[in-house]
Amino acid sequence: MPNTKDQLPTILIADDIESNRALLTEILSAERYRIVHAEDGEEAMELLEGGDVDLALLDVMMPHRSGFAVCRELKSNPDTRLIPVVLVTSLSASEDRMQGIESGADDFINKPVNKEELLARVRSLLKIKQFTDELEHAETVLFALALSIEAKDPYTEGHCDRLSQSSEALAKRLNLTEEERIALRRGGVIHDIGKVAVPDQILLKPGPLTPEERKIMEQHTVVGAGICSPLKSFRSVLPIIRHHHEKMDGSGYPDGLKGDAIPLTARILQSVDIYDALTTDRPYRKALAPERAFAVMREEVKRGWWDGALVDELEAMVRSAALVTG
Repeated sequence: MPNTKDQLPTILIADDIESNRALLTEILSAERYRIVHAEDGEEAMELLEGGDVDLALLDVMMPHRSGFAVCRELKSNPDTRLIPVVLVTSLSASEDRMQGIESGADDFINKPVNKEELLARVRSLLKIKQFTDELEHAETVLFALALSIEAKDPYTEGHCDRLSQSSEALAKRLNLTEEERIALRRGGVIHDIGKVAVPDQILLKPGPLTPEERKIMEQHTVVGAGICSPLKSFRSVLPIIRHHHEKMDGSGYPDGLKGDAIPLTARILQSVDIYDALTTDRPYRKALAPERAFAVMREEVKRGWWDGALVDELEAMVRSAALVTG
């Protein structure tokens, strides 16, 4: 819940131009938000560190500290990194947006501001903020959020549940510890929770992503680990969330890990995830038979992508009918 006495969400508007602050205030005040102002980056950082801000709208070009600099510092601090940040800017070059992404920004609004777009993004991010405020006391919120992301795409129905059960089963087959099995059970459900910060037009795009869109999508592993990091009970899940898109040859993301440097639990979930995706109907193809799916996976093992030993174990488990396929 918001940290204000009247329980209204508090939004910081940081812009060195008074007319810009006034315009944003007029739009947002009608929605019963509590508004606080900053005229430069230093003042914005002071208000953000005060702990009462639920969402920050930051102009990029501000005195003392730019919006990029404020965002970087905010996101590097465990006490403030879950505050959603929207960069409000007239900059349109892709390199400027990439700098914003690298700074940890959750979204962008272009000037001149469109009222309906601003309100929609603020509402969405404030919902996310409410979820993250409750994580320490309600792990079930994590699972509900993850399933809501899954529900956006009818082709992924049941994917998280299958991934959870099958990853744990493979871990048991490999004689992993109880802690690792629990981590995989949880990771199967919430591994993609960071996609909550990916705009729907990217998340649900039917065609190929642009390089800029792909960069945004690839941030979901980092965002997801950040969302879950406050929960002590999820420490063993964090490597799964962050590293389930790494590849054995180092060409994956977000850290380019190679071989055994990729945590075993992440490689297990990855193997099951790929198999489930191949054996499930997609808009662009029908589900593959298990034999064909494993043939595809073995070709990708040869390319240096996946752990061949785990693919062998997974296939053996499927053949023994131990894999839950839904």
